[in-house]
Amino acid sequence: MPNPIREDITTRDDTSFSYIFEQNVTIALKDKSGLVRCNVYRPKELEKAPVLVTYGPYGKDIPYSDFHPKSYSEVNPEHRSEHSAWETPDPAFWTKHGYAVVRADERGTGQSRGKLDTMSRETSEAFFDVVEWAAEQPWSTGKVGLLGISYYAGSQWRVSARQPKGLSCIIPWEGMSDYYRDRCRHGGILSNSFIKFWWDRQVVSNQYGLPGRAARNWGPDTIEGDLSEEELKANRQDQTIDNVNNRFRDDLYYASKEYTMSDIQVPLLSVANWGGILLHLRGNVEGWTQAGSELKYLRFITGRHDLPFYYSEEVEVQRSFLDAFLKGEDRAGWSTGTAPKVDLVLRKGDVGFNNAEAEKQFPRRTENEWPIARTQYTRYYLTSKQELVTTAPQERPVKITYPALGNLENPQLVQFTTPPFESETEITGHIVAHLNVSMSPQPGSPTPQDIDLFVTLRYISPEGKEVFYTGTAGDPVPLCKGWQRVSLRKTDPEHPRHRPWLPHRNYYSTDVLPVIPGEVYPVDVEVWPTNVVVEKGGKIILEVSSGDTQGSGVFQHNSPVDRSPERFHGLNHINFGHGDNYVTLPIIPPRGWLEELRRK
Repeated sequence: MPNPIREDITTRDDTSFSYIFEQNVTIALKDKSGLVRCNVYRPKELEKAPVLVTYGPYGKDIPYSDFHPKSYSEVNPEHRSEHSAWETPDPAFWTKHGYAVVRADERGTGQSRGKLDTMSRETSEAFFDVVEWAAEQPWSTGKVGLLGISYYAGSQWRVSARQPKGLSCIIPWEGMSDYYRDRCRHGGILSNSFIKFWWDRQVVSNQYGLPGRAARNWGPDTIEGDLSEEELKANRQDQTIDNVNNRFRDDLYYASKEYTMSDIQVPLLSVANWGGILLHLRGNVEGWTQAGSELKYLRFITGRHDLPFYYSEEVEVQRSFLDAFLKGEDRAGWSTGTAPKVDLVLRKGDVGFNNAEAEKQFPRRTENEWPIARTQYTRYYLTSKQELVTTAPQERPVKITYPALGNLENPQLVQFTTPPFESETEITGHIVAHLNVSMSPQPGSPTPQDIDLFVTLRYISPEGKEVFYTGTAGDPVPLCKGWQRVSLRKTDPEHPRHRPWLPHRNYYSTDVLPVIPGEVYPVDVEVWPTNVVVEKGGKIILEVSSGDTQGSGVFQHNSPVDRSPERFHGLNHINFGHGDNYVTLPIIPPRGWLEELRRK
């Protein structure tokens, strides 16, 4: 059993660092469900400072250099210090620029006592308490901003919807906003591989009371001592189990994590990475779209998941935004709404992947809205000859067949290709693939009961080479991906979020529809947003598969429970002559194209 809880732990050091450092400051939670401990870093020269807060499970005391040594070695040196931590703002840099930094261990992790239940309603409520505490401290100006990557971004959407006192602005940097659709169940299909990797390496390894953390260089041991394995297990909600056992958004597990996005009212800068094609990208775009904030901005970047947050030019954007709302120093029109609403990076040419300097060649352009108002949603029709054409083909009943239950090691897919583009063409925005699908059993195997659709868009350069972009971990990825479980194909056209370019699904248990052999089902597959400038002579490929294909990396959907052979083993078919099959691409004409057309 651990020692009794100590609530007065504070380590101070006013001389060793260029800032005041207070460690393990205790925040009592209002619902008595535990306590949160945080580290506070404050400028020495300021009596009061605005506060940047992060709250998450990765360990406030685990040095970035231990958490991910290779990544740390590549971070902009301006943001490497003794107190740097994974995916969070560096205290040495931000205190130098007049900010206090509060880095809190999420309830149930690190030094924060309570139940480990990541991304839950209860831990968001604890985050609410942390924000209000930071605003009330005597060294605080009363203004709080949220800044962080991934988990430290995704949690921002949920806590800001609760509207804590003092919260003045947020910068969710690559952070999913929809727990079910963005992260756990893509199109209703369990994204199990990443959840397990993330849980085992980054979360449960830092549980409050876990023995041996210090011995593994994974932060200090728990102040009150170790918990037994039985106590640890009883004191955590295991995502690797919960996401398998719960399939629908109306299951209490998922429903408890929902919130009203329009309740987000504070100024926000949502930063989305075009390469985050299996996590975060959709959430940054939809979070921005649905937030109720009067002042909201959407910025797109490229590059790895870990490094761009610390690029000098991106940090200057962060600082400019934070200064506007936390210090009243607006250099770019953020507070007046005159700053560009949308700032795009355009992926033009083949600069390689995982090369930060090369990617800086990509041009930027600003827009006034998202999706871009002049978008021409253009159908490219699939043909039985595996083409993509702009005129609907007249087809007799015929089907293209591929085996079900493909995977990354044994992909089962079919590809459809456009002719070479006759001129440079920009594709930017949301994509929908409309497919008429069916399935049939394989001899000697169980009768299949469902179909999983995996859709990928790829770009082929004029030289005939596929162009890869930088994925989350620096891996090569295609343009974008989408997924759909056919038994969950039901859409809700009456829902206010249902749009022609983004079909809305509730994913309720009551939405399950039958899938039986021989029947042809029209399905709209949401494909995550993307951008590419197709050069003259380039081609686009639409790939339809029965499992993960190149570019999936650690984000695989290979659960033997969720995708069991008993339900899915069979032959999948794309059917022609039963209605059109097409992919709708968001083509962006140049500005002024309509006026030019009228002149002609």
